[in-house]
Order: sequence, then C-alpha cells, then structure tokens
Amino acid sequence: MRAVAYQASHPIDHPDALVDVTLPDPVASGHDLLVEVRAVSVNPVDTKVRRNTQPENGAWKVLGWDAAGIVRAVGPSVTLFKPGDRVWYAGSIARAGSNSELQLVDERIVGKMPDSLDFAAAAAMPLTGLTAWEMLFHRLQVPTGPEAAGRSILIIGAAGGVGSIMVQLARKRTNLTVIGTASRPESRAWVERQGAHHVIDHSQPISQEMQRIGIPQADYIVSLTQTDQHFAQIAEAIAPQGRFGLIDDPAPIDVRLLKRKSVSLHWELMFTRALFQTADMIAQHEILSELSRLVDAGAISSTVNESYGTISADNLKRAHAMLESGRSRGKIVLEGF
Repeated sequence: MRAVAYQASHPIDHPDALVDVTLPDPVASGHDLLVEVRAVSVNPVDTKVRRNTQPENGAWKVLGWDAAGIVRAVGPSVTLFKPGDRVWYAGSIARAGSNSELQLVDERIVGKMPDSLDFAAAAAMPLTGLTAWEMLFHRLQVPTGPEAAGRSILIIGAAGGVGSIMVQLARKRTNLTVIGTASRPESRAWVERQGAHHVIDHSQPISQEMQRIGIPQADYIVSLTQTDQHFAQIAEAIAPQGRFGLIDDPAPIDVRLLKRKSVSLHWELMFTRALFQTADMIAQHEILSELSRLVDAGAISSTVNESYGTISADNLKRAHAMLESGRSRGKIVLEGF
C-alpha cells in the first residue's frame, strides 16, 4: 500500500521530514476494521509527533489521526460494522496513522460517517469533535439542560480545529453564553460564523476584554493553545468554583492561582481511552455516532477550511508547515492518493 511516513525526526522543511513510501498491507484481527482511507485531515498532534518521536531501528512511522473511508475487511470479533460501511474516526496514537491507503482501527473508536458529508468534509471532524465533546461533557460536565442558563464559557483559541467545533457544540447543546477568542480579523469572523455570542481578542488582557463585553467572569474556561501565556489572566477571569480545562502542553503553570476560587482543573487527551483500553472505550463510538446524527440533522457543520489536494508527502508537508505557523483556521484536508 502507498503511505506517507518518516524514519527520523526533522524540521518540516527537511527533504526527509515526510516521504512517499510503499508498505505491506495490514491484516484485520480481533476488533479491528481494515479501512480504505479516502480522506484525512491534519492536526497539531501530527506535527508534535513528527518533531518529538524518533522511530526505532529505522522503521517507517505513519502519522495521521483523522480519517474517513470504507471498511474493506473486519476482524473476527467485530460486531458494529461490515465491509462496505462508510466510517470516520481519529484512531489511536499508539498505532500506525491514517496517512496510508489502508489502516487498522478498533471498531470501538469508529463511527458511521454522516450521510450528508463527502469524505473530505467528514475527515475534518473526528479528532476535534471527540476532543471538544469529551472536554465539554465528560471532563467539565457542562449541563445540557436549563440549569446552564445564565452561565458562560470562554474558549481560548476558538478559531482552530477544536475551538471551531467546540463553539458549535456549546451553542447547539447547551444554554451557555459562548465567548470565543481570536486575534486576527479573519479569525474573529470565522469564530462568529461558528456561532459564538461574543468574540474577544486574546492578544489583549483577557480580563479587560471580558469587562468590555460585560461578562467579567466565565463559569467555564477552556484553553486550547498557549495556556502558559494566558494562565494568570485565566485565573483572574474564571468565576469562583468554576471549571478550567486545557488540551495543550504548556510550560509549567502555577496551579496555586486557582486555589482561592476553588477552581477545578481538567486535562483532555482524546487518545486516552484507546491508549489505555479503558472499560468505557466504546464511548468514542457513541460520540461519533451522535456527532454524525447532529451533522445529518443540520445542527452542526464540518469545520473544513482548506483542501491541500491528494495525500502525498509534499502536500502533507505544506499542511504541517501551516499548522506550525499558528495561522490556520478550521481544518486542512487531503483526499485520495
């Protein structure tokens, strides 16, 4: 099978940072689906793994943790899918990724692809949708009923992939006032289109910006990027007994700043369930199934923003470079080989 992989960690402008290769076809066993990958999207985790993970003994490492495709074969323990099903998933960081023609993925972290989306639009959503859903409803335990009325959530970095879908989910599934942050005019316009009630500028003091819109403190704050740079302002802007969540890898932060307000801290890593084979691993199948239903009902939409062409080393290098620049909005997708 054709794939894009690397043997040594390099900056993205290095000729061997990502390479077109041919690898053996994988074989499904256990709960595995063998999926013919039709489209992928690129996430910050792809760039972090490429920079920081050195393959052992010259092995090829395949990145990619977002895909949409067609089931071609199933392992003997599979009960949820059959060959021919259209599926979407983010996969496991402990296994070979989706930048390949064929991929093995456990059925318990796979969902049926929305009928209303093509493969490219579908591939933009699994990792970010799962991350946003788990953060909002599993980590922060944001209520979806009337008890959320009068409360607010601040999403720092709302123009990115996770922020874009988190804004949509918070608007459509809760009664929270949704505040997103973005620093550039085009990013602010993007966050507004996702449904935020307010958009503030995180290049300015966050507390000052919150005062400007008349909401001095947020009951929930989620930081999706540069948490260490914003943390003092987060501690000031969060309400007493609020809940704070983050997904990035910040430099050391002084969590003692949260003590006076009895604020709880929640970390979200979408890969935890698959990585540790948790008893509730099938929750990701259920989340993806609900996201598919919401998409087909028109309640939420794909956050795809740009297509970079076919799945190739050159096009994936372009996508990695854009993500590393910090200037991307929504999701970058690639389709076909």
